[in-house]
Amino acid sequence: MSFGFVHIFYPIAREDKCTVAVILDVDPIEMVRGKHRQPGGLPLEQYINDRPYVASSFLSVAIARLFGSALKGQCGERPELAQTKIPLEVKIAVLPSRGGEPILHRLFEPLGYEISARRHTLDEKFPDWGQSPYYTVELKKETLLSELLTHLYVLVPVLDNQKHYFIGKEEVEKLLLRGRGWLKDHPERDLIARRYLKYKQSLAAEALARLTQDNPADTDSAPSAESDLEQKIESEANLNDQRQAGILAVLRSSESRRIIDLGCGEGKLLRLLLKEKQFEKITGMDVSVRSLEIAARRLRLDDLPSKQRERIELLHGSLMYRDKRFEGYDTAVIAEVIEHLDPPRLNAFERVVFEFARPRIIIVTTPNREYNVFWENLMNGKLRHPDHRFEWTRQEFGYWCNKITDRFGYKIRFLPIGMEKEKIGSPTQMAVFSK
Repeated sequence: MSFGFVHIFYPIAREDKCTVAVILDVDPIEMVRGKHRQPGGLPLEQYINDRPYVASSFLSVAIARLFGSALKGQCGERPELAQTKIPLEVKIAVLPSRGGEPILHRLFEPLGYEISARRHTLDEKFPDWGQSPYYTVELKKETLLSELLTHLYVLVPVLDNQKHYFIGKEEVEKLLLRGRGWLKDHPERDLIARRYLKYKQSLAAEALARLTQDNPADTDSAPSAESDLEQKIESEANLNDQRQAGILAVLRSSESRRIIDLGCGEGKLLRLLLKEKQFEKITGMDVSVRSLEIAARRLRLDDLPSKQRERIELLHGSLMYRDKRFEGYDTAVIAEVIEHLDPPRLNAFERVVFEFARPRIIIVTTPNREYNVFWENLMNGKLRHPDHRFEWTRQEFGYWCNKITDRFGYKIRFLPIGMEKEKIGSPTQMAVFSK
């Protein structure tokens, strides 16, 4: 490995039992050289540290490198065994647990593990120095091997609370991929995200928001035909252009000066707003850093004259958490966003927008499920996009909107987007809330 050697031994290898022993031989010289060198810290920390002696993110790298097929739940010779729960035991000789033994239990017990931990003194010759943060940890669970390896891959660096390499956006994708199926519902998911991403607030916020709003993309899979279905429908019906035109018409007539697009995506609406001189302040917010980067390029922010550049701002954030940056606007636009939220989390969204941000006007658009019968590919209750958590009928959307008006003191009017058809309405429904 780039940091040294990994040795694998099989002390026991029988039909009924197998023991795998993994030894990481971390080279302290390589730690000082090149990409493994950590910025900051104490003057001699690069030379005197615990990295060669403890389980850390080096172990996660080794798991991915050496047990890659097992991590994915694959086995060429015995595929049925890879998908079978078996009794597994893990012993980690020296595991740092920054936060003591309680955090070990908080991380592993919700996942169904039996856990035992023995803490080591810092130095037996100097008992006054107290206890160390190092534990010998044993875990037991009947589970899939892939699930066990995945939990170790994520949680060992979280417990260690350090990483030996640069943390960027690709680490968000790794966390979402390895956290699929368990991290979303883990009671310590906020702690796990913050520590895994080394307390980089913007990355942790994106990961947490995508956990609750999106299905993390499988980086090993190509885009499916289903993921292109909504784009095809939008293109055929010219829905996106009609939606933006409808929103723009409401904004022009409302005498709004300060606009925030909550869920701005790649900035298509922002580009139109920037052409309208009446809008003095234009802000786009999205949970996806990648979308915001595309929006910045689409808007050519680096090339804008200074006065134009002062009018527009891009924010990374989430509609799940109160954010003072959302306050002080005349109008908020929330276009094709709510259908991506899990229904139980709608209440949090409602409070963030209608109670805390509380602009004078709020424009919400969402698909009309009744109209789906018009498209052959959407028969039998199929939704327009695989990431949609729901699609409402006009009656369901109206019911939700009326609850909003009663709860937060707004008035409501509805407008159609796209060609209306008898008995099923328009393909997109728009609600305009006003105080």
